[in-house]
Amino acid sequence: MIGISILGATGSIGRSTLDVIARHPDKYTVIALTAHTDVTGLTQQCQRYQPRLAVMADAASAEQLALKLKQCAPDTEVLSGAAGLAAAAAHPAADQVMAAIVGAVGLAPTLAAVQAGKRVLLANKEALVMAGDLFMTAVQKHQAQIIPIDSEHNAIFQCLPATYNAAELTACGVERILLTASGGPFLNRAFDTLVEATPEEACAHPKWKMGRKISVDSASLMNKGLEVIEAHYLFQADPQQIEVVVHPQSIVHSLVAYQDGSVLAQLGNPDMRTPIAHAMAWPERHTSGVAPLDLTDIARLDFQTPDQQRFPCLGLAYTAIAAGGTAPAILNAANEVAVAHFLQGRLPFTAIPQVIEASLTALAGSEPTPTLTELFAIDQQARHHAEQVITQWLP
Repeated sequence: MIGISILGATGSIGRSTLDVIARHPDKYTVIALTAHTDVTGLTQQCQRYQPRLAVMADAASAEQLALKLKQCAPDTEVLSGAAGLAAAAAHPAADQVMAAIVGAVGLAPTLAAVQAGKRVLLANKEALVMAGDLFMTAVQKHQAQIIPIDSEHNAIFQCLPATYNAAELTACGVERILLTASGGPFLNRAFDTLVEATPEEACAHPKWKMGRKISVDSASLMNKGLEVIEAHYLFQADPQQIEVVVHPQSIVHSLVAYQDGSVLAQLGNPDMRTPIAHAMAWPERHTSGVAPLDLTDIARLDFQTPDQQRFPCLGLAYTAIAAGGTAPAILNAANEVAVAHFLQGRLPFTAIPQVIEASLTALAGSEPTPTLTELFAIDQQARHHAEQVITQWLP
């Protein structure tokens, strides 16, 4: 039996992971489950899967959970906070760790899983965006294994050759990586109306079912910008080798172009259980519960170049890569703050990239390899600066 810890179990990725696990009870056992503050959701999951460990973000939520589990999962230990997350990530019985905590808070536990030498199923893109060099150095040092869960990076992983070496893409004949983007809910909306876009509209993704923060990132194309940075570190690809193409159908999840003219693509219905099942079973494959792809039903596949005026966040991500140092961490922190204010109805959608650009301009440094302490410090500094910038829009 393969033991799995799921960091962010009550989110969309966590629930999809448990769905795949439920289809293969003879292969997988749940070791640890974590959640932010969803006591009810984690209680239900613990009752079904009886993990050894359950973790909440704060002590009060953990106390509530412990009371509920006395009846339905009495053998499950309950912890809280950063120490609890690290314990779940590094649990000796966990062979694999699904890193699905959204945002910067997911960096430390994901790194703990790496340092414990786990197979890390990486759905937390911020770990690479904030600390790419540090993170990948730790992967090599502790002989951890990273398999990406983002549908785009998982597609790239599947399209790379068996001889792939992260240190040298061109040696494997790879010329370009093409990340596909759906374009989100605002792809064809009149540009001059975007300032009036509401959180509900931004979260109404036409293809994917995601959390609210990621949905807004998809609407602004910042999600793709973060994925460009992630691909840069994950595959050791130069920014010039990473191209973004808008593909509204979300059937082609990404492509790899080779020097001989070949272009390999991974296709599938837009359902995160496909990359999750692939990563869990790799190098084998097993069922995921995803409906078979019917190309005759899809009928057409469209591609177009991203509109930089409509999606300035994408250009800001390339700017952050070029700047290096702490710039990607600043980009990520400012975006998280801006998106949070937008979701609260306190910031126009079109102001999100303005907040990010102002933070990058004011704070971006050129430290070649910041330490984890320095990264967390600049993260907090960027958040504070973004809050100050946002005051100009507040009543």
